[in-house]
Amino acid sequence: MNTQKHKLLQTWRWYGPVDPVSLQDVKQAGATGIVTALHHIPHGEIWPLEDIKERKAIIEAAGLTWSVVESVPVHEAIKTRRAGAEVYIENYKQSLRNLAACGLKTICYNFMPVLDWTRTQLDLEMEDGSKALYFNWTDLAVFDLYIFKRVGAEADYSVNIIAKAKARFEAMSKEELDLLRINVLMGIPNEKEIEIETLRASIDEYKTIGHDGLKANLAWFLSSIADTCTELGIKMTIHPDDPPYPILGLPRIASTKEDLVDILRSVDQEFNGICYCTGSLGAGLKNNLVEIFEAVKERVYFLHLRNVAKDEEGNFYEADHLGGDVNMYEVMKVVTAENAKRNEPIPFRPDHGHQMLDDLAKVTNPGYSAIGRLRGLAELRGLEVGVTGNY
Repeated sequence: MNTQKHKLLQTWRWYGPVDPVSLQDVKQAGATGIVTALHHIPHGEIWPLEDIKERKAIIEAAGLTWSVVESVPVHEAIKTRRAGAEVYIENYKQSLRNLAACGLKTICYNFMPVLDWTRTQLDLEMEDGSKALYFNWTDLAVFDLYIFKRVGAEADYSVNIIAKAKARFEAMSKEELDLLRINVLMGIPNEKEIEIETLRASIDEYKTIGHDGLKANLAWFLSSIADTCTELGIKMTIHPDDPPYPILGLPRIASTKEDLVDILRSVDQEFNGICYCTGSLGAGLKNNLVEIFEAVKERVYFLHLRNVAKDEEGNFYEADHLGGDVNMYEVMKVVTAENAKRNEPIPFRPDHGHQMLDDLAKVTNPGYSAIGRLRGLAELRGLEVGVTGNY
């Protein structure tokens, strides 16, 4: 007997009116929900009610629904709990109030220091000619040791990686080194890249804060917004670290099952939830994706479903959604079983699709071209039907 109440909510990340992928494209891909954010608002400033209403109206005029806010960035002053951080806490709470007033109550965020997701190459060519995002430890070491020149960086890499980085650096042209710098520092599409000196100052600051200090600062942030979130019915979903390892001397606190369980226990309230990203967690050599989901499933309020293929060094590229090392069939089984228990479907989106077909000739946001994600959405939608029998 089919016990599935409803399907997962199919959503699509959209970077707003400047996104090369239009809302009409999204409709044709089959998604009904939009995941977006106000990227033009500087980090830490209040999201104006009128700007939120305007974005929502644009989405609804296209026959779609703004389902998830990704992301409301957490200002570095909060992550470091430096002097004046309380101002940014109050701004964050007001942004949440404004979003809730527009019916937007599922919020994605991350607590990664300084950098967001990090890749060393944005156009790794696959065997079929499509292009994927790639993270390579040797290339990161080239950046760290020879471009950024971080003091003490050698201690963070194996002898083998250091030797390979030296050889690779000596063979790279100025253009290749410039491109590597741009890739590592890129940050979020449609936002400015991180400056080298900003990164250097932040690394010094986080050296003092450390892993435990960053965990404590996250708990402080969540405790500070708890009453607001509970009053408004908001669900916060923290995105895992990407990659799920310390990089460039910066601590990571959302990389493993133990990390995510600790985050939920640190402020053990219903609003405090998880964005379950199979790609970010799947890049961890020791992470078991099904075990992680089972450990935190009652607080998973948002899903990023994508795949990665990795080697013994921990280098990884974005694989097809049903390829790679993540057993998406087993993931879909546990995800849909949890979804069947919910009164409202869990929103999911395909993530980081390959640049392929006509998109190879277009300028697209890295990882967010249309056709690769369309393929991913179709594959995931078919997998869900196959697992549940729910048409």
